[in-house]
Amino acid sequence: MPRIQPISPASASPEQQQIFTTVKHALGVVPNLVATLAQSPAAANAYLAFNQALSKGALSPQLREQISLAVGEANSCDYCVAAHSLLGEKAGLAREEVRRARQATSSDPRSAAAVAFAQKIVSDRGIVEDADLATLRGHGFTEGEIAEIIANTALNIFTNYFNHIAGTTVDFPVAPKLETCGCGH
Repeated sequence: MPRIQPISPASASPEQQQIFTTVKHALGVVPNLVATLAQSPAAANAYLAFNQALSKGALSPQLREQISLAVGEANSCDYCVAAHSLLGEKAGLAREEVRRARQATSSDPRSAAAVAFAQKIVSDRGIVEDADLATLRGHGFTEGEIAEIIANTALNIFTNYFNHIAGTTVDFPVAPKLETCGCGH
């Protein structure tokens, strides 16, 4: 049950309506995350602007989705894992790559390095070693791309934490739980 209620389109202020119009135009729907963030147009617009800026960066849409999945899984955010499982597939990730991203890996070594680094940012609260950056550089990531991996991770930490606190109702197909052992349990 939501602890912060989403704004309904019928009761939205003109500023909230503008947010809904922008998002609906881009996605075809207004996800509960945005409807709930719209309680504060400043917070919703900050999220949308950060997301929009990163979408114009050097990282591919597929890699951004893989980072979102790794971070969402690391933070146990069912909402974001569900959303980015669907969005990842729409961006061209095969289901197996979606699953791998949730496990902070990939069949592509370069993508695997990026998602492992994003997971490390989460697990180690941003305290990383020189060797972690050297690994990214060894996979051909530029300083700018490393900055974007960090930025995409931070954006997803924000939405993960917001969803935890708000109790945002998942309005995407629920992602299956990952198997934790090789025995099917």
